[in-house]
Amino acid sequence: MLLKPSRLALLAFLLVAAASVLRDFPAGAAETATPRPAASPRLGMNLNGPADWNTELPFVDVFRFSRPWISQRKGSPWGKGPELALDEHGWVTRLGSDCWAETPLCTIEDGHYPAGKYTVLYDGTGRLDFRGAATVVTRLPGRLTIDVSPSKGGFFLRLMETDPKDYVRNIRVIMPGFEGSYRQNPFHPVFLKRWRGVACFRFMDWMHTNGSRISTWDDRPQPDDATFSGKGVALEIMIDLCNRQKADAWFCMPHLADDNYVRSFATVVREKLDPGRKVYVEYSNEVWNNMFPQTRYSWEKAKQLGIGPRERPWEGGGMFYAKRSVEIFKIWEDVFGGRQRLVRVLAWQSGNTWWMQRIILPYQNAFEHADALAIAPYIGMNVPRNGKELIADRVAGWTVDQALDHLEQQSLPGSIKAIRATKEVADKYGLLLLAYEGGQHMVGVAGGENNEAMTRLFHAANAHPRMGQIYRKYFDAWTTAGGDLFCYFSSVGRWSKWGSWGIMQHYDDDLAKSPKFMATMGWAKECGQTVNVP
Repeated sequence: MLLKPSRLALLAFLLVAAASVLRDFPAGAAETATPRPAASPRLGMNLNGPADWNTELPFVDVFRFSRPWISQRKGSPWGKGPELALDEHGWVTRLGSDCWAETPLCTIEDGHYPAGKYTVLYDGTGRLDFRGAATVVTRLPGRLTIDVSPSKGGFFLRLMETDPKDYVRNIRVIMPGFEGSYRQNPFHPVFLKRWRGVACFRFMDWMHTNGSRISTWDDRPQPDDATFSGKGVALEIMIDLCNRQKADAWFCMPHLADDNYVRSFATVVREKLDPGRKVYVEYSNEVWNNMFPQTRYSWEKAKQLGIGPRERPWEGGGMFYAKRSVEIFKIWEDVFGGRQRLVRVLAWQSGNTWWMQRIILPYQNAFEHADALAIAPYIGMNVPRNGKELIADRVAGWTVDQALDHLEQQSLPGSIKAIRATKEVADKYGLLLLAYEGGQHMVGVAGGENNEAMTRLFHAANAHPRMGQIYRKYFDAWTTAGGDLFCYFSSVGRWSKWGSWGIMQHYDDDLAKSPKFMATMGWAKECGQTVNVP
């Protein structure tokens, strides 16, 4: 299983920026900003990204989240077969002698995915085999039945033979009971029920936004792609989900995307999304965070365009972010014929009001072309291996109550302070305050993530009933401060040393025993949402 790095890092460039000498920027327009609608606090959700280890299981066809094909050759080290010949959708068109291609599915620990007889369907001529937790029961051309035993772990689908004139394609691996309905409804009913009533889905991870290599419309993921774990989930599928769930959509435009991509994307959304639904539009994700390639890209673009001081490229990067955001907003407005259905989002680091007021919002009066200022007001507890205050070895010796005491008494007030400070800025510029992400942020950083005792402590704290109580105070503070949409990060995902981001860990977890889920959905219900609360 691939490991996911921490969502945040200690960023040196922010410390430098905070010490920068203040300069004059275009200002004065805040007093003439158009008044925005009153805040309406409600819950949105960041969906966990497509991968073979995804424990949310949103699709009944588990091949949708299979890993891109791995090339194998007899006698060679694992994964060291020749480069595969693929068509435009990622299907293998030919295999060399003594070669095969394979991909892992449902690499989920502890048996947390459905057992039983799966139906495997495919077009073309060739031969499929399985290894791991799946055994072939019946075999016909274009159709197999496999018996899957999740207690044995995940399983591999192997493409052993394929006819180049009629190569194997359109592989589907359907969970038990869904062969007759997967075409009409690709989503698992548990997934749909869990997120019933959620106001908005933020598709940042479904779109593989961080480090995306997509730049043109031809690069985009499509519904007929072999897997969504390579480029991300197809736009048509995201729209389908929002229409079924009566939820708004939050899309993050790839940082490399050209204007035609943006226009084509917006056109599909206009044509296919329920006209009663709003669209939140954001340029990339966390362009302030230099752990992501999009941040370094913004610095380089600023240099190329002569934006900002060359000795402080991070400031120029922030200006480029504002500039490109506005360019993207204008394309969406043109496609939609106005702004009525759009929420144009400028997003920056929570509580970093210096940047918001000195660079992001006033640069070329970007705020005048936006509707909302978004932050990620995490309840932060980042613990490094070495430092002057909290360090991993010391925290690892705490009890769960001590860890939650720190989260409640030290971290939560800091988060609330950042929310209030940012709300003042949003009000000054006539913008709504949104949370593009949020939740607890108990995680080891800078080597602290390798302290196994501390990781176990953080996992226990996330599962403790007191975490739910802290969440209620957190969401109440968001409401009291005047926050609008709050997109929790994230939906369902296995906890690890890289963080306990999932609101729950597995698709089949008992909701009533998941304190983060119960507290979050309880708040959403108080906001008037018809959410699924046991």
